[in-house]
Amino acid sequence: MGLSGHVMRHVLHSADEATVHKITEHTTAPGVWLKAFVPPETLEPWLAPGWHLAGGAGYLMSAPLPVAPTRAPGPVPEGYQMDTWTRDGVTRALVRTTDGAFAARGQIAVTGHSAVVDQVETDQAHQRRGLGRLVMHGLTEAAAAQGATAGVLGATPEGRALYETTGWRVLAPLTSALRGPDPH
Repeated sequence: MGLSGHVMRHVLHSADEATVHKITEHTTAPGVWLKAFVPPETLEPWLAPGWHLAGGAGYLMSAPLPVAPTRAPGPVPEGYQMDTWTRDGVTRALVRTTDGAFAARGQIAVTGHSAVVDQVETDQAHQRRGLGRLVMHGLTEAAAAQGATAGVLGATPEGRALYETTGWRVLAPLTSALRGPDPH
């Protein structure tokens, strides 16, 4: 997954007790995540011992691509630079300060006419400067240029606020569970 404490993810497009229990009962390695489009109170009793809810409330969101944001991003703010590149079907955006410090990032993968946004993050010291909006715009424009017509993502409550201002809408709750200790 490219993240500390994230060995693997199971993302269930439809979740039921038998499927969740089978996955969580047979997965014993720490750092494995399960994500399902159900509320936490539904998922939690289905988990096998050694699993717990993690990551807080979440939302499955979608948008048609290219996204028509309610507020378009401006240029890269002074003091920052953004690089984007595509490798193995994944487009990444990275914003750094002019002295090279990390400020924001995200990635998107196109699978046919759909694109999945993942790992969008703005460093706390660089929030409220339009960097998240800038990253999302760069990623969704790149995906649309590759033929994607719809995007999906999993959002935290904080991310939801950003994504809604960039044209995304909530489709369903998204609950995460983790095998082993919470890495956060």
